[in-house]
Amino acid sequence: MKKSNWDKSKNLNSLLEVRDLSVDIPVAAGELHAVRSVSFTVQPSETLCLVGESGCGKSMTALAIMNLLPRVAKRSAKFLTFFDMNLMGLSEREMADIRGDRMTMIFQEPMTSLNPSYTIGNQLEEAMMRHRQVSRTEARQRAIFLLEKVGITAARRRLRQYPHQLSGGLRQRVMIAMALMCDPELIIADEPTTALDVTIQAQILHLLSGLRREFHMAMILITHDLGIVARVADRVAIMYAGQIVETGTVREVFERPMHPYTSGLLACIPVPGKTKRGEFLGSIPGMVPTPIGEVRGCSFYNRCNYVQPSCKDIDIALRELGDGRAYRCVLEPEAYRASAKVVRL
Repeated sequence: MKKSNWDKSKNLNSLLEVRDLSVDIPVAAGELHAVRSVSFTVQPSETLCLVGESGCGKSMTALAIMNLLPRVAKRSAKFLTFFDMNLMGLSEREMADIRGDRMTMIFQEPMTSLNPSYTIGNQLEEAMMRHRQVSRTEARQRAIFLLEKVGITAARRRLRQYPHQLSGGLRQRVMIAMALMCDPELIIADEPTTALDVTIQAQILHLLSGLRREFHMAMILITHDLGIVARVADRVAIMYAGQIVETGTVREVFERPMHPYTSGLLACIPVPGKTKRGEFLGSIPGMVPTPIGEVRGCSFYNRCNYVQPSCKDIDIALRELGDGRAYRCVLEPEAYRASAKVVRL
């Protein structure tokens, strides 16, 4: 079997480093700024959650890292490295050698991600045969092992089935097994529980968390559910209107929010034992501004209760506080923390 030159025991500062990543897409009304100067790092064996409401640029950030953007999209970055490789400098052929091998992605809807014309076995075996140059027999044994590992019974029989013959939960488990076929260093999971019922969601999240620890992988988990973040993440990056507005460990962000948007999201969460029955949950007024055309100032100013005159005009950089803690606001956190809701983990 072909082996990766990656040593998982090697002590690295970061597995993935992203600096000033931007994605712009030309549309009829101008240029859509889907991702704007996003920066973060992922450490080996760490889970980073990208959090934000729909349309904030989470999935586009993941697609930019994987270089799976639409043809018309323009990707730029000051720095985009995976282990020892500059991803911005790789050709499509070189990037294809990494995708599915050292870096894999689990998409939102498994029914549209799996090919309905091929059996589960064919789709699982393909990546390993492509990247590791093993025989079909070896790839099939690996597929059976991983299907059993992700909790699918009668794994050998499942290999002969087609995606439409499986339930949504089983299809998502197949996608997880497919992502693990080549023992990757990084998995990007793009809202992997969106189309599943609550019980299956919990099972999939527990499965992903356990597999990450067992296989010593790093994971970027994309979600809009802060409850998921609290259960599985090590660090969290809050996104709004294509930008990261706050980063930190889960405990830091939940117990000491530093951006008004983060506080607004936390106010929407019912807290067991504290939120009274029938009590109204918090909400964020207003609408997300359009990302098309010139974008100036703070994108949250039209929804913020603490807006200042300068918020509309000046570009606000992330204020780095050390140890991965940062936020994007002109105010000191103490200006609104007295009225901010916190969640004790």
